[in-house]
Amino acid sequence: MNISKDLTMGELLRAAQDNGVYEAVVNVLLAAGMHCIGCPSHQFETLEEACYVHGIDSADLVSKLEAAVG
Repeated sequence: MNISKDLTMGELLRAAQDNGVYEAVVNVLLAAGMHCIGCPSHQFETLEEACYVHGIDSADLVSKLEAAVG
């Protein structure tokens, strides 16, 4: 699974589901304090934009997501 800060949160979650790593991705997001799973704007907001809103370094979160999905 290719993870990029340019993916929308919706794309990220759909790709995670399609690749059987949804739970791992959701766990990383929740641990980072991103509860975007239930947010209506997550369909259109990029991972980078969501990180900005939550004060999270997007490169760090991408690294954590990549590690979680193997």
